[in-house]
Amino acid sequence: MTLSAQVRRLGITTPTPLRVVVGHNIRRERERLGLPQDELAHRAGIHVTYLSGVENGHRNITLNVLEKIAHALGVTEVALVNR
Repeated sequence: MTLSAQVRRLGITTPTPLRVVVGHNIRRERERLGLPQDELAHRAGIHVTYLSGVENGHRNITLNVLEKIAHALGVTEVALVNR
């Protein structure tokens, strides 16, 4: 049995990585505004494939990029990192 299977069997949970939470929050806000990824990427000054990676929780973003995305969405940075 793998370590992760043993951990699950014991009922020990691990928190969702923050990059996944941030990506989910960015996607939620983008969809709430009805923006396609390419429009948000343009407004934030980042590449659409980078934004896709962020939303999917595959990319770690800098605070500078978090700030750009938050500004483009019209929300605070805190709204995007809130668990």
